[in-house]
Amino acid sequence: MNLGLQNKRVIVTASSKGLGKATALQFAMEGAKILLSSRNEEELKTTAEEIKAASNNQEVYYVVCDVTKEDDINRLFETASALLGGVDILVNNAGGPSPGGFSQVTDEDWNTAFEKNLLSYIRTIRLALPYMKEQNFGRIVNISSSSTKEVIDGLILSNTFRLGMVGLSKSIAREYAVNNILINTVGPGRIQTDRITELDQIAAVKKNVSINEIQAGNKQMIPAGRYGEPAEFANIIAFLCSEANTYMTGQNLVVDGGMLKAL
Repeated sequence: MNLGLQNKRVIVTASSKGLGKATALQFAMEGAKILLSSRNEEELKTTAEEIKAASNNQEVYYVVCDVTKEDDINRLFETASALLGGVDILVNNAGGPSPGGFSQVTDEDWNTAFEKNLLSYIRTIRLALPYMKEQNFGRIVNISSSSTKEVIDGLILSNTFRLGMVGLSKSIAREYAVNNILINTVGPGRIQTDRITELDQIAAVKKNVSINEIQAGNKQMIPAGRYGEPAEFANIIAFLCSEANTYMTGQNLVVDGGMLKAL
């Protein structure tokens, strides 16, 4: 299938590692022009070089951007305009909020999670939409969590703000479908990333067992029998953002190997 991503202009936030990096790589392999962003310039530089090498020197740029800072987000889109000439595709990603139950998180934790995991998405979408409306084409994917389908104990901040992201995505998907702008939310189940390793380690310490034991137990709950690979997650995003997808919008999908029992 030809995804029609050749020369598409793509912004992927939080893309120096993990799911963001895998997503950016997949777009580059399809011939898109990529603008990476994260807070760590050294990691961004390394990732950009790796993606260029893997994609036969596809255009890959980067800009340092802390998505909790409005000025940084403004600079991200100014850079996209200067280097790419605009934006066709936006993949919103951000590191997960701090773990903890309701009694453990503070007002500061709530405010930080709101800025990073909801307000940042609002701001990037606000800046992307004028480009997409003008060209009557746009694709936005907001990376969320499996907690949008089934809450995760000990992750009250994620459970709260990821669902807010789903409401945001559904609302604007209905508003901008007439402009051929398709907007979807995709959440990872247990995909093998640093974030999942961190959560598994926290669970291991809490239960006083090895991380291997935690991971073995988790895999037993996944019908596919294993954790997913970042590239498998990235493939779904690439399709949703492609010209092959012409009608799916406003959806909340989870890539989880069949783990969740919720509909």
